[in-house]
Amino acid sequence: MSSYKSVKILLVDDNQHMRAITSAVLQSAGVRDVHEAGDGPLALEILKSHDIDVAIVDFNMSPMDGVEFTRLVRNSPGSANPYLPIIMMTGHSEKSRVFEARDAGVTEFVTKPLTAKALLDRLHAVIFRPRPYVKTDSYFGPDRRRRNDANYRGEKRRVADHQVA
Repeated sequence: MSSYKSVKILLVDDNQHMRAITSAVLQSAGVRDVHEAGDGPLALEILKSHDIDVAIVDFNMSPMDGVEFTRLVRNSPGSANPYLPIIMMTGHSEKSRVFEARDAGVTEFVTKPLTAKALLDRLHAVIFRPRPYVKTDSYFGPDRRRRNDANYRGEKRRVADHQVA
């Protein structure tokens, strides 16, 4: 893995033990700047006062869950960084939760119990293989498509893709 010593991480989880474990994994990979928050509102305040490169956010928190946090980062008029890469952590990997997080604008998704490899793979992806962002009437966030199929000719294909130069 490349050095992460200049990467600034915001770690948001209401479980202090999970924050300690995640922070230890990040520090073992070379991350030197980890800001921790126990809830979404505090995390939003940290975003306003610190230049953060990546947020790692728990799904289930109170009073604001990770999905709502993501929606506010992406869509709030006062958002400090709507393009912030967000990695969602959760112990619940049901397809409906993955889709809910994706549709809120989460960049990557990692399940608990957390492994160092899984977390660092997601961190590597958001830093070294960033996806383009998409803005529509109902969605703003990273392109939800994981691959671009040049052979796809369905009705949802963009008109610009069919134009001949």
